Amino acid sequence: MSTATMKRPRSAAPGAAGSGKLSFPGVLRGEFIKFFSLPSTMILILATIVVMVAFAALGAWLIGWSMGMAAESPEMAASMGDMGEATAALPTSGLAFAQLIIGALAVMVMSSEFATGAARSTFVAVPTRQPVFWAKTLMIGIVSAVVATVSILLSFAVAKPIAGAYDLELVFSSEALQRAMWVGVLYVVMVSLIGMALGALLRNSAGGIVVLAALFFVLPLAMGGFSALADWLAKAMRFLPDQAGAALMQLQLAPGGLEQWQNGLVVAAWIVIPLVAAAVVLQRRDI
Repeated sequence: MSTATMKRPRSAAPGAAGSGKLSFPGVLRGEFIKFFSLPSTMILILATIVVMVAFAALGAWLIGWSMGMAAESPEMAASMGDMGEATAALPTSGLAFAQLIIGALAVMVMSSEFATGAARSTFVAVPTRQPVFWAKTLMIGIVSAVVATVSILLSFAVAKPIAGAYDLELVFSSEALQRAMWVGVLYVVMVSLIGMALGALLRNSAGGIVVLAALFFVLPLAMGGFSALADWLAKAMRFLPDQAGAALMQLQLAPGGLEQWQNGLVVAAWIVIPLVAAAVVLQRRDI
């Protein structure tokens, strides 16, 4: 047997490079097809929308009920203060819970490639790997932005008549609502991109979702609980992604908080740094 026949062709080796001639638009189109071919995708997207709308409706009813109670109690009215900003934030009131659903979906966008073994065929077709990663990044960014926008608009449509029944003003063109809406969309995109980066770094859906939940739920609660004992913890909390995102939604700065441009930089850093780290690790680690 000749030496030529004993050697395995490079293209036949596991994880070997293919022709590498796929364009980025072609890779992006393939990712969209894979994404929407899974039943779980639409289930999680619909769950996100339902949670957002339900919390907006519940929030409108609670604020209206509280205002009715406050009308009979001057002390309660004084403690509640102006509810205008809280009313304007009704369409985004479900973000705290919907973020985990859309974040879990984003984790699985990347981790499922390795859990199912699809990564081998994917990276044979696109051996440089980076087009796949950035196509997934662009896809999940677009999907999360669209889902967030639709959810907020539907939440407004449902909450407005409920708020109107209690004589609460919920004006779509108000500065507070517009700020909450568009920063809310940015916030959902941030959560989804962090989730996708965790999926690439950990290659495990359960692990990525747990870390994401810890980052956005457990860590802020833990740091908030001990912030009274250590002043530096209160200052460090300002750099958590949920704190920076929430601060961007506010029209007025909280005492001791970061400036709005600083909050914007924190949000940008939480988007860029995990994605760059995931891209580097994906390139260097074996399939």
